[in-house]
Amino acid sequence: MKIYQVAYKNLLRKKVRSGLTLLGIALSAWVLVSLLGFNRGYEQALNRDIDNMGFQVLVTAKGCPYEAATLMLKGGTGLRYISESVAKTILEHPEVEAITPMLMQAMFDPNKGESGGITAYLGIDPGTYPRMKSFLKFKQGAWFTDPDGFETVLGYEAAELEQREVGDSMLIPEKNIELKVVGILSRTGTQDDGTIFVPIKTLQRIFGMDGQLTGVGVKVKRDANISLVEQDLYDLPDVQVVSLAQVKQTIMDLITTAKMMVFSIALIAILIAMLGVINTILMSVFERFQEIGIIKSIGAMPWDVFKLIWVETIILCFLGGALGIAFSLGLSKMTEVLIRRLLPYTPTGSLVAVNPGLALITLAMVLGIGIVSGLYPAWRAARVRPLESIRSEGE
Repeated sequence: MKIYQVAYKNLLRKKVRSGLTLLGIALSAWVLVSLLGFNRGYEQALNRDIDNMGFQVLVTAKGCPYEAATLMLKGGTGLRYISESVAKTILEHPEVEAITPMLMQAMFDPNKGESGGITAYLGIDPGTYPRMKSFLKFKQGAWFTDPDGFETVLGYEAAELEQREVGDSMLIPEKNIELKVVGILSRTGTQDDGTIFVPIKTLQRIFGMDGQLTGVGVKVKRDANISLVEQDLYDLPDVQVVSLAQVKQTIMDLITTAKMMVFSIALIAILIAMLGVINTILMSVFERFQEIGIIKSIGAMPWDVFKLIWVETIILCFLGGALGIAFSLGLSKMTEVLIRRLLPYTPTGSLVAVNPGLALITLAMVLGIGIVSGLYPAWRAARVRPLESIRSEGE
């Protein structure tokens, strides 16, 4: 225990230098743990968004599959339409368990802010959509009482934005049509929170889109081969088949470059921190040259000196690593805001998942850096010759 006390007091001799080195290690640990947490958190959030879709395959009109999937995940408006007959054909496939047709429409609302805004409506089949998304719970009310009526169900955030409760009326701008709010969903942390749901037949009538859809969600049977089902759906005319598993891979590929850049930054930060540790401990060794010589002259062995200097390095890295982990936990929200601004698509929910296991891994990596960084300064200290150190003091 005594050697740790001596090592700690030695670090306190130069508080500013030790503090700056400690901060450099902490920043490196912060970048490292945030990066590892992002790798885990992003994929978990993306999987959660895809699972919450309630179906494995999305059929849209021909176009960019990434664009189509992103629009669906974010609750946006489709750019092209397909016929309802396509949905009937899909349902006849023997490997398909259920489908849910959808129609997305958007309307400019001049009442939203100074310059207005866009309100998006999602037309759904009241008979199939709630069954596919059985996890949705209600804060107030329930699903539609009339599958063809002028009713609406609001996501949690949509209800707050529109300032509506169950029983209120909601006007569709320019159409002069009122919808009665019959339900408000509880918060889900997904794209459903900002969605305004309307019976699909009603939305088709309002926007003059009878018989038209923007997408069909397809749920295959449990033991079905999804790839074979997709191949069969590709044969349908004028449609684009999007496997959400493929969408996940596509999105992950798109952010690979960004992740590699962050990895490079983390590596550079770690190397800088490592050089800072070596510099701090080595300068400490040079400043205590005579002191180390005296210690060895009164009986200290080279291994004792080596251990003392090495322990100083480990203490510095341990404290810096712990501080960096604290930074990552305390500033995770700020990190998520930065990530959402930089990446083209970010799923809902937490993007940086830092747990005790990840924190321990990061701390172990930082300690490993400390062990390696302390080898050379400790070796130099262990090689000090008492006679030479005393002679240099006299000079």
